[in-house]
Amino acid sequence: MLSSPAWPALFAGLGLGLSLIVAIGAQNTFVLRQGLRLEHVGAVVAVCTVSDVALIGAGVLGAGALLLRQPGLLTVVCLAGAAFLLTYGAMAARRALRPSAALAADASGARTGLAVTVATCLALTWLNPHVYLDTVVLLGSLSSTYEDDRWWFAAGAMAGSAGWFAGLGFGARVLRPVFARPSAWRVLDLVIAVVMTALGVSLAVRGLSGG
Repeated sequence: MLSSPAWPALFAGLGLGLSLIVAIGAQNTFVLRQGLRLEHVGAVVAVCTVSDVALIGAGVLGAGALLLRQPGLLTVVCLAGAAFLLTYGAMAARRALRPSAALAADASGARTGLAVTVATCLALTWLNPHVYLDTVVLLGSLSSTYEDDRWWFAAGAMAGSAGWFAGLGFGARVLRPVFARPSAWRVLDLVIAVVMTALGVSLAVRGLSGG
């Protein structure tokens, strides 16, 4: 049974965690696409959830303050993340503009290997500086305001991440009838290309300006 002061911390963590994660971004578009393809969904959801739990926990333990004292580290992550996102965006744009091969693969059920899928998911998660700033720095800093209940705050944020990724990944199959049309896949890949490219450019600018 939770003590009465713990409930506000738990719900505050849940609310803030969801507000930070429920947005169109590199990680979410990847989870959505995997869910639509019914491809390694459990592994993708697990990687995203475990990563968020680890990052939130690190923030509560004070990693955010350490990260802010190492601006050079964020610069490296920005540039590495930019290179990865721009490459991924170019691949999505190619699928949107030249869809025949991609659509044939979808229709035939051809699947990307588990190792490649997990590696891509890890890169989209850990090479994104916004993850560190939002999850480690912001959530970590706010958790300290709850003092003895900071881990309940963290638990709320962790539960929000787990629920969101599971809902997005496993719930995407509801939209599969829409994506029975080839044009829907082209639109999705175009959206992914725009999101990835925009994020990649913003990270490159941030990295070149010193973080």
